[in-house]
Amino acid sequence: MPPASQKKLPLSLEERTKKGLKIPRFFTEEGKDPFSYYEYEKRTSVIKNPDGSTVFEMKDVEVPKGWSQVATDILAQKYSRKKGVPQMDEDGKPVLDENGNVVTGPEKSVKQVVGRLTSTWRHWGEENDYFDSKEDAQAFEDELNYMLTGQMAAPNSPQWFNTGLAHAYGITGDPQGHYYVDPDTGKLSKSKDSYTRPQPHACFIQSVNDDLVNEGGIFDLVTREARLFKYGSGTGTNFSRLRGENEPLSGGGKSSGLMSFLAVLDRAAGAIKSGGTTRRAAKMVCLDMDHPEIENFIDWKVIEEQKVAALNAGSHICYQELKKIVDSACADGLDPEKNPQLKQLIREADSKFVPLKYIKRVLQLVEDGMKPEEFSFRTYDTDFRSEAYRTVGGQNSNNSVRVPNDFIKAVKEDREWDLVNRKDGGVYKSIRARELWDKIANAAWSCADPGIQYDSTINEWHTCPEDGKINGSNPCSEYMFLDDTACNLASLNLIKFYDPETQQFDIEAFKHGARIWTIVLEISVLMAQFPSKEIAELSYDFRTLGLGYANIGTLLMQMGIPYTSEEGYAITGAMTAILCGESYATSAEIAKILGPFRKYEKNRDHMLRVIRNHRRAAYNTEKDRYEGLTAVPQGINPLYAPEALVEAARNCWDRALDWGEKHGFRNAQVTVIAPTGTIGLLMDCDTTGIEPDFALVKFKKLVGGGYFKIVNQSLQPALKSLGYNEKQVDAIVKYVKGHASLKGCPHINAESLKAKGFTDKEIAAIDGQLSGVFELKFAFNKFALGEDFCRDTLGMSEQDLNDMEFNMLSALGFSDEEIEAANEYVCGTMTIEGAPHLKEEHYPVFDCANKCGKKGKRFIPYVGHLRQMAAAQPFISGSISKTVNMPEECTVADIQKAYMESWELMLKCNAIYRDSSKLSQPLNTSSADDAYAALFDFSDEEVVAEEVGPEAVSQVIEKIVQKPLRRKLPTERRSITHKFSISGHEGYLTAGLYEDGQPGEIFVKMSKEGSTLSGIMDALALSMSMNLQYGVPVEVLVSKFCHTRFEPAGMTGNRDIPMVKSIMDYIGRWLALKFLPKETAKKYHNADLVDRAYEEGTNAMLLQVPVEQGIEKDVVDAQMSIVSEREHKSPKTVQKEELTYEKVETKVAVSMTSMTEEELMKLQQNKALALNNESAPICSGCGMVMVQNGACYKCVACGATSGCS
Repeated sequence: MPPASQKKLPLSLEERTKKGLKIPRFFTEEGKDPFSYYEYEKRTSVIKNPDGSTVFEMKDVEVPKGWSQVATDILAQKYSRKKGVPQMDEDGKPVLDENGNVVTGPEKSVKQVVGRLTSTWRHWGEENDYFDSKEDAQAFEDELNYMLTGQMAAPNSPQWFNTGLAHAYGITGDPQGHYYVDPDTGKLSKSKDSYTRPQPHACFIQSVNDDLVNEGGIFDLVTREARLFKYGSGTGTNFSRLRGENEPLSGGGKSSGLMSFLAVLDRAAGAIKSGGTTRRAAKMVCLDMDHPEIENFIDWKVIEEQKVAALNAGSHICYQELKKIVDSACADGLDPEKNPQLKQLIREADSKFVPLKYIKRVLQLVEDGMKPEEFSFRTYDTDFRSEAYRTVGGQNSNNSVRVPNDFIKAVKEDREWDLVNRKDGGVYKSIRARELWDKIANAAWSCADPGIQYDSTINEWHTCPEDGKINGSNPCSEYMFLDDTACNLASLNLIKFYDPETQQFDIEAFKHGARIWTIVLEISVLMAQFPSKEIAELSYDFRTLGLGYANIGTLLMQMGIPYTSEEGYAITGAMTAILCGESYATSAEIAKILGPFRKYEKNRDHMLRVIRNHRRAAYNTEKDRYEGLTAVPQGINPLYAPEALVEAARNCWDRALDWGEKHGFRNAQVTVIAPTGTIGLLMDCDTTGIEPDFALVKFKKLVGGGYFKIVNQSLQPALKSLGYNEKQVDAIVKYVKGHASLKGCPHINAESLKAKGFTDKEIAAIDGQLSGVFELKFAFNKFALGEDFCRDTLGMSEQDLNDMEFNMLSALGFSDEEIEAANEYVCGTMTIEGAPHLKEEHYPVFDCANKCGKKGKRFIPYVGHLRQMAAAQPFISGSISKTVNMPEECTVADIQKAYMESWELMLKCNAIYRDSSKLSQPLNTSSADDAYAALFDFSDEEVVAEEVGPEAVSQVIEKIVQKPLRRKLPTERRSITHKFSISGHEGYLTAGLYEDGQPGEIFVKMSKEGSTLSGIMDALALSMSMNLQYGVPVEVLVSKFCHTRFEPAGMTGNRDIPMVKSIMDYIGRWLALKFLPKETAKKYHNADLVDRAYEEGTNAMLLQVPVEQGIEKDVVDAQMSIVSEREHKSPKTVQKEELTYEKVETKVAVSMTSMTEEELMKLQQNKALALNNESAPICSGCGMVMVQNGACYKCVACGATSGCS
C-alpha cells in the first residue's frame, strides 16, 4: 500500500458523487482484510480494589500490539458488550453447547467491537442509498475498520455502548420510550425496542416553558432530564422563559420565581446521581442577562458555598457550646442558684448565636435523664463529598449567563441595564451594567461559576435563525444550537496523521478522515432514536453533527511549535479550518444525492452568510469585510502557518461554499471541539480536545500489571525538530526523566549501599525498580529487597516495612539533601527548565498547563489558552469545551479582563477556574511567595487570658479544689504506636492505654530532638495526657482538634484519613476513629471513610499476639472491651462469645494491615499527579488523582470522567 500522502482526494463534485457517494481507499486495499494491517495480542483487563480484591476481570482480550494497557482496559471494561454475544472458536466458527445451541458471552476482541460499529453504519448507509456502489460501501467499512483499530478516530461513548447490538448480534431489548422520524415517510414513530435504532447521541439541549405540569413545562423537564441522566447523557436548558419571583400568575397569585424551580431540578439531578451513577448528573443551566432574577442566579453558588461555611462553623460551635451546657447541667443540675456556671455557659452560647430554643431542648433532655455521653449534635465539614455540600443547592449543574453585545456595550459605557418581566415585558428593575459585570466576576473568582456564553456572538454565527435563536448548550458547552436538538460526536486523532521522521502532516489523509467521519455522523442521525418527540423531530429537521479532533497540544509540541505562539495559533486555525471546511463540503456532497436538511431552504441565506464568514477567516480577510459580525474572528495568518496547510484550508472552504450554493447542505452544523475524555484514552492521546499537555513525565500501565515511568512521547520528536543531536537529546531526556540507574548516582550508589549491608543481589533488585518510580525512596521497599533482608540485615521493624510512607533511605542514615540529589539523578526533575544543552528560547515549546516537577516555574498563561481557542473558533460550527485556569493570586479585575478579552477574540463562551477558589480545597499557605502565609501562622501567638471578676475566680478555684481527680496509668501498660505522614512530614503517635482500653497518655514524635516543632509536639502531648488523666473525655479533645488549619496540611499515607488540614486535625481524626463509637466518629470525620475503616480495618497491633505467648487473659479481655464498646455490646457479652486471636478478626477504625505493592504504586502515582495539580478531585472509581479535561476532569487510569465526556 503506498503512503497515504501520495494519494489525493478527488476535488471535483462529479468525481466524488455519482448516484451515491464514491469512497476512495486511502489506508486499505480492495480484497484485503483491513484488520490484517495490524499485529494483535491477547491481554487481561482487571479492575482491583485498593485491598487487592478483584472487581472486574476479562482474560484473552484481543487488541493491537501498539495499544496501551489503558486503551485495552477502556475497550474491555467500558465499551465491550458483556453478554449475549455469540462466542467463536479460533477458526471463526460458533461455539456450541451440548444441546447444539450457540454459546453467548462477552465481546473479547477489538475486531468484534469495531466490526459491530462499522458494519452497522455501512448497513444503514447502504440501505438508504448513501453509496454509489457496493464496492464503495465496502471501502467505507474497510477504511473505518482501519482507522478505528489504528486509533486514528473514535465516536462518542454512546456509539460504543449501543450501536450494532441488534444488527450484529440480534440484541434488541425492551422499548424505553424513545422516538424517531421514519426517513421514508417523514413521520414521527415510537421505537419498538432499545437497539434496532440505537441512541448514539451524547449531547442534548432541551427547552422548558413557563408552565408547571403540562407537556414542555417545568415538571415535564424533570422527567425528560431524568431519562437522559439515567443513560449517562448530558443536557442543557435556558430557563429564561420562567417568570421571576412575584410576577403575577393567571390565577391571581404571585410566582415563587425561577430560583425555587431551579432548586427542584437541582435536587432531582442529585438524586439520580446518588441512585446509581458514580459521577454527578451532567447538566447545564443558562439564564439571560435581562431576567428579573439574574442577580440571584449569579450569586446562587456563592451563597450556597457560604452556607457550607456556615454549616461547618455553626455546627461545630453549636456542638461545643451545647456539650459544655450538657456537661455542666448533668454535673451540677439545672438550678441557677446552685449552678451559676450553667447560666454563664448559656449566655456565652447565646452570644455565639446558638438558638435559645435548642439550648432549652437539650436542657429538657438532661432533665429527662440524658447523660453527657449520650448527647449528639452532627457537625459538618467542607469536603466536597460531605453532607454539607449534599445539603445545599446548586451543586449538580454548570451555570452560565448569556451575555449579549448590548450588555457588553453598556458595561463599557457604564450605562443602566434593564431587567425585564417575562410576562408583560415591563421593566422589573434597572441596575448599572458594571455592577452586574462585577457580580459575575466576583462569583467566578469565588466559586468558578457562572461561566459566560456570548449570546450575540453565538447567534451571529447561527445557521438557522429563522427557526429561533440559540438559547443554550450542552453541559460542556461545545454543542450550541436550537432547543430540543441533539448532537453525536466523533474526534480525529491529529497525531496519527503526522510523521515525526519526515516532520510532515498528511493533509490529504486528514481531509479523507474528515469526509469519512462526516458520513458516519450523518448516517448516525438517520439510524438514531431519541428520548423525546421534540428532539426526534428537530434532530431530523436539522441533522446537526459534532466532528472534532484531539491531540493538537501533542502535535504542536512534536512539531517544535510553542502552544502559545503565533505559529501555534496559525497551525491550530489551519487544522480546524480543514476539518470544518471538508466536513461542510462533504455535507454538500450528501445534499446533492439525498437533499439538504429539511429546514435548509428557509435558512439558506443565513447559512451561506455564515459559510462565507468561515471562508473569509480562512483567507484572513480584512475585518470590515465580514457580514453581520460585531466581534470579528482571528483569521489564519499565512505568515506563520505552513503554506500547504493554508492552501488546503482555503481550498476546503472554496469547495464548501461553491457546492453549498449549488446543492445546499445536509447538516446545519458539522463541527465542535469536545473534551474527548474517555475516547481520548481509547486512542492513547496525550492531550485531549484543544488542551495542551499537563505533564512531561507520566506513568504508563504495563500489560502484565504495574506501571513504568515514561517521558512525554512528544519530547524527543520535538527536540529533533528543534535541531538537537542524539547525544544532546539523550542528556535532556535523562535530566527530565532521570537515569533510572544507581550507576553514577551521587551519595546513593552501589558503594554507599554496600557499606550499609547491601549485596549485589539487592542492588540489582533496586536497579530493576528504578524505571517505574516517581521518587527514589519508593524503590527501597520490602517487595524489591525481601522482607528477611530488610528485617534481619537492615534491622527494619515489621511496622515500618508495612507503612506506605516509610522512608528506608532516611532510616539508613542518608540526609534529606543527599536523597534529593540522588532522586534528581535517578528519577529526574520532571521539568525541562535547566536541562543541559537546551536553549532558553526553546522552553516555550515544552510549556504545559501546569508547572512541571518540583522545580518548574513555567506554565501556559490564561491569555495563551484564550488565543488558542480564538484561533480555532472561526472554524467551528458549535463551540469549544474548555476551562481556562487562572492562578490563585489573580484578582477579580483579572477575571473581568479575561472575560472581556474572550468577547473581543470572538469566543462563544468561557469558563474560568481560579485555583483554590473552591471551599472544599485545603488552604495552602506553604508557598514562599504567599502574601497571606504570616496571617495564617498562629504558632507565635500568645494566649491572652480573659479578664474575670473575683466571684468567677472563686467559683473556678472552688471547682478545682473540690474535684481534682487524676487517674494514673499502671506502671506497665499496653500502647498503640501509629506512624503518619502529612505532605511528606513524618511522625509517630503513641497512645498509652488504661486497662479498659481507653487512652490515658499521648506521645507525639516529629522532627529532631530540641527542634521547635519537637518541643511544641511534646507540650501538646503532655497537655493531652493530663487532660485525659483528669477525666476530659476523648470526644472533647477530638472536637477541639478536628478541622484546625495550619501547615503542614494536605495528603497523607493513611487511606482512612486521606487528607487533613493540620497535624492536630490528623490527631483528632485518628483519635475519633480509634476510640470513639462509629456514629460518634462520624461527627468529626467523613462518614463513608468511617464506615469503610470499620468494615476493612483489623486490630493488628492489639490482637495479633496469641494468648499462649505470655499475654494474660484479663489483658486480652480488656483489649476486647474496646471493640465491644464500638459494637454496643457489654464486656460480658464479649467474654461469653470466647473471642480469641485464632477465631476472630476484630473490626476497628484505622486500618493497620500490611501494605500491598499495588497500594504503594498507587500512592506514588497520586503524588506525581497531584504535583502542581492540587485542585483536582480523586477518582471515585479507582482512587487516582484526576486531571483537567476541557470543562471536566478525567481519570488517566480507568477513564472515568466528572462530566459528560
